[in-house]
Amino acid sequence: MPDNPASTTAYNFQIKDCFLGAQMLFVAFGALVLVPLLTGLNPNVALFTAGLGTLVFQVITRGKVPIFLASSFAFIAPIQYGAKTWGIPGTMCGLAAAGVIYIILSTLVRLRGSGIIQSVLPPVVTGPVIMVIGLKLAPVAVGMATNGSDHYTKAAAMTVAFIALATTVLVSLLAKGSNSQ
Repeated sequence: MPDNPASTTAYNFQIKDCFLGAQMLFVAFGALVLVPLLTGLNPNVALFTAGLGTLVFQVITRGKVPIFLASSFAFIAPIQYGAKTWGIPGTMCGLAAAGVIYIILSTLVRLRGSGIIQSVLPPVVTGPVIMVIGLKLAPVAVGMATNGSDHYTKAAAMTVAFIALATTVLVSLLAKGSNSQ
């Protein structure tokens, strides 16, 4: 560990960045694999386009918003509807249009700053939307945990689900958070 206070602070930020990066890895990778599998799309395409989209976003915004663009659970219902109604090619065109919207938003961030996102989509708006998505997906998680499949047993699924739930509850209750000293 570094000896002087300035390098200790830098060291602590590096450790914090590693934990945040690991968290993002698990969240983004889970979404990048699970969303395509749930919607019938190819996870390899999702991985490639998420990486490419993130690079384009970061170049346009000059890194003003530290974000990784990944699949969103908010897209599950529209993708499923699009695939049934217009097929996979039509759905992919719709997803490409969403990518164009991201490019427009990244240009707006570059020109007006990252505060524009907070003013258009404040936490009071985004929070409930995220809650609704989670509540809508809860039955899917329960079904996956209680039914088992060809790839895993019901007991294994219940064990993993319980460990994940217990970890989430314990971290929510006992962890200090990244802003505390």
